Order: sequence, then C-alpha cells, then structure tokens
Amino acid sequence: MLVEQATTVRKEWSAVCDSVIHEKPKFIKRTRDKMWFSNLETISEILEVYHFTTLKYIEDDNTVTLSLNEIDLIENGRDEQEARLNMGKAILDYALEYYNEYQMYSRSPNRKKHIPYIFKALIIDDPEKIGDMLQCQNGKN
Repeated sequence: MLVEQATTVRKEWSAVCDSVIHEKPKFIKRTRDKMWFSNLETISEILEVYHFTTLKYIEDDNTVTLSLNEIDLIENGRDEQEARLNMGKAILDYALEYYNEYQMYSRSPNRKKHIPYIFKALIIDDPEKIGDMLQCQNGKN
C-alpha cells in the first residue's frame, strides 16, 4: 500500500492538504496506526451505495409511520412528507449522538454497522434532504 509517514505529512501539511483536496486521498502511517485522509467529496462518493430505506405504514388515524431498516428508528407524521422530515431529523440527531459517543457506539456489536449511515447523514447535514432521499416501501399493518 502507498503509505506516507506521519512525520512527512506533518512537515508538508499544506501541500498534503492541497494534494488530498485536488488530487487523491492519502494513506498515512504513524507508528502502528494507519489512517486515511480524503476530502468530503470522495467519502460522499464512497457512501453513495448506502441508502436509507423505510417501511411505510398508514395508521388507523391516517397518519404515516416510517420504520427505518438500517437503524432502529421509527417516526410518525400527519402525512408522508411530515413523516419523512421527522425521520430525517431523527437520523441526523442519532448521527450526532453516535459521533459524540463514537468510541462507545462504534464498538457496540449491534451498532457498528451503522457507521456508513452515520457519516452519510453527517455529511448531508440537512434533515429535509435526508428525509427526501428515504426509499419507502409499503409495510403491512
């Protein structure tokens, strides 16, 4: 693997940042630690294959409930648009909580697989956009 030493990166910080932003990501090694340094556009492209999918339920009172498949979140709204916005907010809130408690959540066996969805939500950083991108399938009541 093409790895740059942390010492070199530290000495040439501005040039390395410019290279990562304008050319390509870098792999960096510091003692036994290995890191990957990229711009947000690159990680967004990588995360493009991850989608937020929900099951949609029409309740007896005609409200809409969405159940997120990738993360255990459920939200309700007067209509689908409100339910989507509520789910977008819930996803972003969870992503922020996860990130703030990353050391604990990322090591939890039942939450480790949430990582790509967490970073996708954090990069989008807009509950309305997240809600609009939900792929909804009809659930069975």
